[in-house]
Amino acid sequence: MTSAPAIGFEYRPSRWLPRLLWVVALLAVLAIALSGLHAALKALLAVLVVAAVFRAVRRWSSSPVTAAGWSTEGGWSLRLADHSDAPASLASFRVLGACILMRLRAPALGEQVLLLAPDNSDTDIRRRLRMRLATVQAGEAVPRI
Repeated sequence: MTSAPAIGFEYRPSRWLPRLLWVVALLAVLAIALSGLHAALKALLAVLVVAAVFRAVRRWSSSPVTAAGWSTEGGWSLRLADHSDAPASLASFRVLGACILMRLRAPALGEQVLLLAPDNSDTDIRRRLRMRLATVQAGEAVPRI
């Protein structure tokens, strides 16, 4: 049996996730506004929701990863914004329809979450990655998110 070919791709954070988070935040603030809570508590909760989403979007947008690669031996390599490479390992993954969510653990960076969606990755890359992740899942070497 031949080994799986290496997979490499450029990465930029998806534009869909921040938009989705802001829509969910808007719905949460609307639910807070329509609740029977005291006005001061409503205002406090609304500010907390907006602050949490702002922090999550800012953290998501500032990913140091510009490219990733999965070698034929199974090791991951992350290309960073400063053009250095960092070895990584796949901590977990989840395939969500056309999207792939992966948690990669790099000793130098900690945990990095990559979301490959139709707006930031090629269809062929996602297909090849799903196929290779399915073989990993069959071996249960990596837990799913």
